[in-house]
Amino acid sequence: MKSYKHFETERLILQPTTSADAEFIFELVNTPKWLANIGDRNVKSVDDAMAYIQNKMTAQLEKLGYGNYTLIRKADKIKIGTCGLYDREGLEGVDIGFALLPAYENMGYGFESAAKLLEVGIKEFHLNKISAITTKDNISSQKLIEKLGLKYIKPIKIPNDENDLLLYSINC
Repeated sequence: MKSYKHFETERLILQPTTSADAEFIFELVNTPKWLANIGDRNVKSVDDAMAYIQNKMTAQLEKLGYGNYTLIRKADKIKIGTCGLYDREGLEGVDIGFALLPAYENMGYGFESAAKLLEVGIKEFHLNKISAITTKDNISSQKLIEKLGLKYIKPIKIPNDENDLLLYSINC
């Protein structure tokens, strides 16, 4: 398998998600906030998580050179969440997204990782537009997206998602 770049912030390592992260991804995608704000990805076992990683995350990484990154805390090497740049159907521009295990929310890790990927998306991947989507009830996500400098555009629906979403974007 080809080697892909990882990135670092003051407190985090952002490492491309691989099948070695399957147990962690299984836990993350089944947290109440993931299910409420991102949606059920039908990952009901570690084997499902491995398939999800291979079909969704690794496939995009191999195609575009960027994708989903597992967030690893430098201090203790614990996997705490994910952040990524996603080529999402129905969106203009690449989607920046983030999710944390509940124990690591409200500690600045979401902003820290997303700010790094926003910088990398512009400087290394030469993206001209970065978008973000969130549900209207996810106020903390909206605040983080705005703190990153993205501006609210409009409500949208994307294919294969029943939620009404809010679209934000920034031209790079």
